[in-house]
Amino acid sequence: MDAPILLFILLAGLSAGLLAYVFLFNRIADERNAGKRLETVKAAETTRAAIKATRDRQQEVAKRRKSVQDSLKDLDEKQKIRDANTKKPPLKIQIRQAGMTVSMQQFYLYSALTGVVLAVAAFVLGAPLYVVPGALLVGGLGIPRWYVSFKRKRRVKAFLNEFPNALDVIVRAVKSGLPLNDGIRLIAHEAREPVKGEFRRIVEAQQLGMSIPEASMRMGETMPCPEANFFGIVIQIQSQAGGNLSEALGNLSRVIRDRKRMKAKVQALSMEAKASAAIIGALPFIVAFLVYISSPAYIMPLFTTSTGNLILLVSGVWMSIGLLVMRNMINFEV
Repeated sequence: MDAPILLFILLAGLSAGLLAYVFLFNRIADERNAGKRLETVKAAETTRAAIKATRDRQQEVAKRRKSVQDSLKDLDEKQKIRDANTKKPPLKIQIRQAGMTVSMQQFYLYSALTGVVLAVAAFVLGAPLYVVPGALLVGGLGIPRWYVSFKRKRRVKAFLNEFPNALDVIVRAVKSGLPLNDGIRLIAHEAREPVKGEFRRIVEAQQLGMSIPEASMRMGETMPCPEANFFGIVIQIQSQAGGNLSEALGNLSRVIRDRKRMKAKVQALSMEAKASAAIIGALPFIVAFLVYISSPAYIMPLFTTSTGNLILLVSGVWMSIGLLVMRNMINFEV
């Protein structure tokens, strides 16, 4: 084929292509613009959906925060009422918190018997007559109430020693897929006293129709310590606001152990001051005993004369004030 013919064919094809491009240019441009607008609309919809999801998430967080704040406010008001009964509860509640099963009539009867026995013992031992009414008051009012307070503190101490382990068992039960009810029942059957008895009360209250949060909040009535109230607050907030129960109870267990460790550290640091206070309080009695052994006639006027008795009384009052001041200085609350 000749070169002019080839050149003619190429020019003809190029002309046809240019003509087609000219006629189809507007359509191509429109399709391109439509594609850009479609991409813009899709991007706008994606951005709008992301903004809406973010707004919904923020509203959910705000709603949950408000729910937690309302729950905390309600619990704080209830806690103030419980604290009033926890710090200075009536004698009947103190006996219940001590784990004693005696009734009020039996307690008053035992108190009267203790006072009478102590007064008779003081009279038989030859104590002055003014000491006998004092012994009656101490035996009737002092010793029984001190025994209740002693049992109460010892029960709280035993509860705090076992309570973190019980919380760890509940955490592991919840993580393994068991409901909270089964974890509480497990503690009510397998734990040591008094934790076992406190969780058994929760199970019994639940069987009577009370919810677990309400039953847990009542634990502070029979166990006068902040840790029992913490447990009830955690269960109450989790039931109202949701959240990871196992993580919350695990944090509570760690906090209780940290508080126990801090108490032990404070007690160790204050032992020197307590030893000093014990030595200072016992020093007058030791000196009086040594003086009595070495020269009885020198110290006996304190016990045989009215002036000496007055001096002993005033000295005892001032010594008691000093001991109370030292006790308040070395008694730390954690």
